Amino acid sequence: MSESTKGGPYRRFRALDGSHPWKRAVPAGYVDYAARRRRGGEVVYFNFALAREMGLLPARHPDEVTPGLRSAILDAFALVIINEWDVEHGTKVPPRDLLPGKYMATRYLQLQHPDKRGRTSGDGRSVWNGCVTHRGVTWDVSSCGTGVTRLCPATATEQRFFKTGNRYASYGCGTAALAEGLSAALMSEIFHRNGIETERVLAVLEFEGGGSIAVRTSRCLLRPSHFFVHSKVGDLRSLRAASDLFVARCESNDEWPRRRGAERWRHMAEEIARTFARITAVFESEYVFCWLDWDGDNVLANGGIIDYGSVRQFGLFHREYRFEDVDRMSTTIPEQRRKARHIAQNFAQIRDFLITGRKRPLAAFRRDRVLALFDAEFERTRDRLFVHKLGYPPELRDRLLSSALPTVRRLRRVHAWFERARSSRGPHRVPDGLSWNAVYCTRDLLRELPARLAAGGRPLAAEEILRIASSSYASRRDRVLTPHRARQARDLQAAWRALLSEAAALAGLPAAEVLAEIARRAGVVNGYARITGDSVDFITERLLRKRRRLTPRQLHLVIERFVRSQDLQPGTVATRVSDASDPPAVRETVAGLIRVATEYREGL
Repeated sequence: MSESTKGGPYRRFRALDGSHPWKRAVPAGYVDYAARRRRGGEVVYFNFALAREMGLLPARHPDEVTPGLRSAILDAFALVIINEWDVEHGTKVPPRDLLPGKYMATRYLQLQHPDKRGRTSGDGRSVWNGCVTHRGVTWDVSSCGTGVTRLCPATATEQRFFKTGNRYASYGCGTAALAEGLSAALMSEIFHRNGIETERVLAVLEFEGGGSIAVRTSRCLLRPSHFFVHSKVGDLRSLRAASDLFVARCESNDEWPRRRGAERWRHMAEEIARTFARITAVFESEYVFCWLDWDGDNVLANGGIIDYGSVRQFGLFHREYRFEDVDRMSTTIPEQRRKARHIAQNFAQIRDFLITGRKRPLAAFRRDRVLALFDAEFERTRDRLFVHKLGYPPELRDRLLSSALPTVRRLRRVHAWFERARSSRGPHRVPDGLSWNAVYCTRDLLRELPARLAAGGRPLAAEEILRIASSSYASRRDRVLTPHRARQARDLQAAWRALLSEAAALAGLPAAEVLAEIARRAGVVNGYARITGDSVDFITERLLRKRRRLTPRQLHLVIERFVRSQDLQPGTVATRVSDASDPPAVRETVAGLIRVATEYREGL
């Protein structure tokens, strides 16, 4: 332990020593590992705003990795586990490098394991550092890239243990690449700024000889699969303990009201249903591919996105895209709703198991009331998000949803025709799977239509609407003005103008005044240079090339400024991406990243 963490501004990092209430509550829910110091590390990225929110830094700490802060970060997170392979082969660990705490790899259900009941699966290359509480809010912290555990798919498949850093076991190396951590930091902060629930990256470390550690945090890092692993094998004691700990965390963080007895479990099932209905509606609206499946592995129980290696945000609604993993294809974005509903159904079964002590078949809950809650919440959220994308301010949006819902849904239906139209070229392979390209960029349409109506005062011709909406994926055949396409364009504009008339009447304002406001807001919500999965790969690659020519402070500014450029929230978006005081190298690098986002804005 360095002097920097014995006291002073960085003392709270000491709490992240591997201890966590999960260990006491759910002994069957983890594997514990001793760990050793990993030397030769450097701090590549640190999320100062998040660290202050968590209480790890004083409120007035500058956005600078001081020598003391660097030591505190490395003391807390620069580690590698001593795994089963090390024990079998007698790996020597210098006494000065052996850490006092033990770090858990948690057990949870995973689809890619041969055992579909979760007895061999869980954190394969991650451990939990612990949790911290600040101003009544508790945060979980885990690190990815800390060594291969016995819960990785490779161990389950080959029935043997692996050395950390091996290069021949799929899903069994135990390490992480620097690009993974940086791209996750970018995407998670952009999602967070835009109101999408996600785990966030606190720090990214790089080590001599290669390898990286990404430190992630959330108010709760439990996944639905942390519950399913105990439910599937009928372990009521562990399931009850896991559920009680999760409910207690949500209550102590003031996210749920405090309840007693069986009411806590009933409320848990209902909140899970509502949460997963909302997030899948968000995923559809924002074109987020998250690979939801029946195991509840790729998302947090609070709806937060995790594991950005298989997460994508599309520029268009590429609704047929499937990620190809080692042995299977993923769900598509529209299929995520059905999978999320299945997760809610599993929690209905869990609720009943917790209350009665008897586990009934999952099929018995096909008509459970939480599924009705799920369906209603999904539709409400989809309507709300659609009106938000149109540019209506929150108060007027809510009045439209209350008093003009038929008109909203009429417009949503014709908008869906544009959004879901597929290229005449048909399905095709992409580098990581299969896709069938979308034809229209409805974000362009929703941004340009109000602006052009406000400027010109006259309806647009059907041909002009289709020209605005057509994406770079549209073939010559897709761009032909057929009678059906012309009718869809006219119907869209007619429904859009009808909603504007109802909005003006509800607001008691001239239509031109309402139009000017929604044109401004729609221009922000449907920003042009929007990051996608394709662009984040190239942006990360560019950052890795440029970072040697940037100081650590400048690299932090580049990331912060670029994330700011992706803020699509009207009223919070910064008027300037860069500050005049930023060094030229920062401004030039940010401008280059924005050009990349612009070039790949319609992609996967």
